[in-house]
Amino acid sequence: MTIEIKSPTFPESVADGTVANWVKKEGESVNQDEIIAEIETDKVVLEVVAPSNGVLTKIIKNEGDIVNSAEVIGEFDEKAEAIKHEESLEDVNEEKDSNTKEDQLNIEKNTNSGKSGPAAKKLIVENNLDSSLIKPSGKDKRITKADVINHLESASSTPESGLMTSASSRPEQRVPMSRLRNTIAKRLVSVQQETAMLTTFNEVDMLPIKELRAKYGQEFEKQHGIKLGFMGFFVIAAVQALKKFPIVNASIDKSDVIYHGYQDIGVAVSTERGLVVPIIKDADTKSLPELEKSILEYSEKARDSKLTIEEMQGGTFTISNGGVFGSLLSTPILNAPQTAILGMHSIQDRPVAINGEVVIRPMMYLAMSYDHRLLDGKEAVRFLVSIKEQLESPERLLLNL
Repeated sequence: MTIEIKSPTFPESVADGTVANWVKKEGESVNQDEIIAEIETDKVVLEVVAPSNGVLTKIIKNEGDIVNSAEVIGEFDEKAEAIKHEESLEDVNEEKDSNTKEDQLNIEKNTNSGKSGPAAKKLIVENNLDSSLIKPSGKDKRITKADVINHLESASSTPESGLMTSASSRPEQRVPMSRLRNTIAKRLVSVQQETAMLTTFNEVDMLPIKELRAKYGQEFEKQHGIKLGFMGFFVIAAVQALKKFPIVNASIDKSDVIYHGYQDIGVAVSTERGLVVPIIKDADTKSLPELEKSILEYSEKARDSKLTIEEMQGGTFTISNGGVFGSLLSTPILNAPQTAILGMHSIQDRPVAINGEVVIRPMMYLAMSYDHRLLDGKEAVRFLVSIKEQLESPERLLLNL
């Protein structure tokens, strides 16, 4: 019996997707719930799984094709016998029409390193890449077309990366922007054009938090099965500051201001595909251990491309930690339609004056960007000071001060 294979049903916030990778080939047998294809949207990569045991009989939408929500992308037969399908070196030669002996050796080297789909293999061969150097994001460490594109983007400035040569004999490489990166670019430009974004700065003495972690870190990990990090403290401090200054937790919808009676905190995570922001829903109701577990879980899912669209929807405030990459100071960009975003940075030992004496303390610069259309400088500064005070006196976090 022939069954239609459809793309996932996208939520209203996702208009369409792109076939990123066919994990299975036509004529190949699959087991129930085994991944057949991967669909890349503006936010996440969605997996299409087999409805039952059978054979993939027809591919309708090829890799790189645009697909709509619940659109037919292939056909599946529950009763058909599998056709043993193995791509040999000669198959690659036919697809390429002609190759030199040196090209054949390169193809053999590249296609035998790791698992990859046809579109990914084609890019690997065309750019003479070693697939063992490409970080896979697909199921079972499979290399997708997007992985190859990301690898080319990151290595575009390296002479050894197999770059094409222009007429002037100077190396250049033109590669298509990944769907996620293209979406990020459009959103950032839109935020800059449609908001009156300003940034206020402050610094926080992290010694109290570091001492707290040193004193109770091992006991915390033994009790809750997770390390005591820094981000959980920042989330709690942000939640309590948002309750004091609800305008920071609000958003603009045309000519209306929407005040949110909850605190959904977005935690920005950098991945190979780009920056994603999973949302900790109802963060005000979670304890520190629960927050730390949520942060770790979302970070792992983000890096494995396992986040769902629902886990990235919404959010009333965002925290971004550029300090993990060594950033000392930066200006975070708003995550529209939110009113503000908090930027964390590296902790550095610096001389500071305390009670008339110069001492060395672990200091962190904080940056808060905000939409000046809704938030005045006075509220923005007071909000950031509130976060600073809570972090420098952790007892305020417990006493909700």
